[in-house]
Amino acid sequence: MERRAAVLGSPIAHSLSPCLHRAAYQALGLRGWRYDAIECDERGLAGLLATMGPEWAGLSLTMPLKRAVLPLLDTVAELAVQVGGVNTVVFRDGARHGENTDVHGIVCALAESGVTAPRAATILGGGATAGSTLAALRELGLPEATLVVRDRSRARETEEVADRLGMALAVRTFDDLAAALDTDLVVSTLPSGAADAYAEALAVVPAVFDVVYAPWPTRLARAVHDKGGTVVGGFAMLLHQAVRQVELYTGRTGVPVVAVRAAGEAELLRRSARTD
Repeated sequence: MERRAAVLGSPIAHSLSPCLHRAAYQALGLRGWRYDAIECDERGLAGLLATMGPEWAGLSLTMPLKRAVLPLLDTVAELAVQVGGVNTVVFRDGARHGENTDVHGIVCALAESGVTAPRAATILGGGATAGSTLAALRELGLPEATLVVRDRSRARETEEVADRLGMALAVRTFDDLAAALDTDLVVSTLPSGAADAYAEALAVVPAVFDVVYAPWPTRLARAVHDKGGTVVGGFAMLLHQAVRQVELYTGRTGVPVVAVRAAGEAELLRRSARTD
């Protein structure tokens, strides 16, 4: 029987996940495995899940589905409950199980760049990735963090995540950004282009993690690099969370990260050349 997996979201055509997962299957020597990108919004999610039979092994979820999927699952891993978002669905024994591999991806991405023990950290943006970032910071030993949002009402869900994680969270607005920059690490969870206006101000921070992976480098990444700071990009996060997903879907360990990374970098280069 063919085994299937896919990434769901809206919009989804830009997703790099099919490239990464297919490269992992090839590197593992898995035959009969298929991975697709499927356009799906919140309204269509329940109906789509209902059509998925025993051939389905798992799903990767991106915007706007990470929170919308929660009531549609049979079980949810404790970490995913704490961060309030599921980016991975594993079909197991006729049930839908929710996981969060974004936290793993963030920790691995930071570790690759030598960011393993920040003294303090600031998060920009209050979406689902902000919750995963809080959990990653907790894994790095931080009991607290600062969150910067456009207005305080956007902080509510991330504040709830902090409570579940047992972390303290100071909330500021972008009008008061300068007060949040006495820190070792800034993680921007903002969408592409949204951090451009703050790039020069953020360039004073020793390390910045921008979760955007395309187009790359972002204006923020260039500003930090030019000032001699450490820059962490979103591709590393995407890579490591995808590798963890493959392990969950297939039950295999030892996914060749080098091969998957090379495939993803080649695809990003191809896309960049096409748009130049």
